[in-house]
Amino acid sequence: MKVVLFCGGLGTRLREYSETIPKPLAPIGDRPILWHLMRYYAHFGHTRFVLCLGHRGEMIRDYCANDPHLDPSWVIELVDTGLEATVGERLKAVQPYLRGEDTFLANYSDGVTDLALPTYLEQFHRRNAVAGFVTVRNPQSFHVVQANEAGMVTALHRAQDAVWINGGFFVFRQSIFDYIQPGDELVEGPFQRLVQAGLLYSYKHGGFWAAMDTFKDKVMFDQRHAQGDCPWEVWARNQAPADHAAGRQGGADA
Repeated sequence: MKVVLFCGGLGTRLREYSETIPKPLAPIGDRPILWHLMRYYAHFGHTRFVLCLGHRGEMIRDYCANDPHLDPSWVIELVDTGLEATVGERLKAVQPYLRGEDTFLANYSDGVTDLALPTYLEQFHRRNAVAGFVTVRNPQSFHVVQANEAGMVTALHRAQDAVWINGGFFVFRQSIFDYIQPGDELVEGPFQRLVQAGLLYSYKHGGFWAAMDTFKDKVMFDQRHAQGDCPWEVWARNQAPADHAAGRQGGADA
């Protein structure tokens, strides 16, 4: 399956990097998060990539042309999809590059996981769904506040219920393009139509997932990498791709 990587956003919440380089090139250790993500997909046999370029796309082109760490067997297609296009518009723009792909993968290009990809895809193919995405636990911790009419706090406690959010690891059938209209974001438009039609699937993953959304996230990734604590590096383990333990334990129907 081809893998569509959305690489054109402004990354405004990671200004320390995104003002000078596109967010997918923000490094974890000595390699950008884009490489870590591509290496993840390649571990499971998906080595054909379509990169949707926008903000500072020339830097991603230069990276793909010159980084010696990129596997020469990977097929990388670079497509200019507009500086201010929505994710839905970027996906629609690369439709011609996906002809013949009954099913394809897609990703926001800012998160990594130890998800057992084959198990996720197997579950998706068992369902009558046009699109699927991985749901993960919200890594943020919040305090729930109760107050009286005068605004005086009567109770304050940490939230107990887990909130499951979209983790950005997508799988689509070709018919996804029938649900995208001009100007659509991916979730606000097409996904809402799929919900109404009963054609959107979510796969709950209880293992590791993290996104590089803010500078705090960047620091976390750097610290974990420095300590050798990189659970998303599934390729560095001695397990067969389909036997990834964390995915067997964490994957379930949502």
